[in-house]
Amino acid sequence: MKILGINGSPRKGGNTEILLEKVLEGARQKGAITEHIVLNDLKISPCQECEDIGKRILCKIKDDMQEIYKKIKEADVIVLASPIFFGSLSAQTKIMIDRFQCVWRKKYVLNKDTGFKKKRGIFICVEASRNKKFFDNARSIVRNLFATINLKYEEEIFCSGLDKKGEVLKHQYCLKKAFQLGERLARS
Repeated sequence: MKILGINGSPRKGGNTEILLEKVLEGARQKGAITEHIVLNDLKISPCQECEDIGKRILCKIKDDMQEIYKKIKEADVIVLASPIFFGSLSAQTKIMIDRFQCVWRKKYVLNKDTGFKKKRGIFICVEASRNKKFFDNARSIVRNLFATINLKYEEEIFCSGLDKKGEVLKHQYCLKKAFQLGERLARS
């Protein structure tokens, strides 16, 4: 079992990263192989909505996104984690999602196989304002991504009221839920 954690937060050691790492820790303790990538450390250009996709399955822009496509294809489970910024996903998360436009086009416009096999998808999200509608907005975007790349939207962890860096460490319920989720992912 290989689990890929994708961290969309720009804040190192922040609440998003802590929760994602708890999931991965729980999975490792049950024997899973895990990988944690930080989108903010990568060079990813914005989508150019190229219509000349032709026989290509993936984007023609040569940057770190090519490695993300590969890692997603190789993993059994994808755990996407993002904070809420201005009522939605972080820019780092959204720029990655937008780069799947080529896959969306291949799948839904050209009705072609994208090469993304059925897998499980998990979404982790944190926010400061306690506005649950922000989670709804983020969830809808992530659900669209997951459907495009054949991930079953299996589970989510949403933790609100987290503004300060590391504040999630005071929320044992969220930490425990994340760790237990990781254990379940590794067992199934």
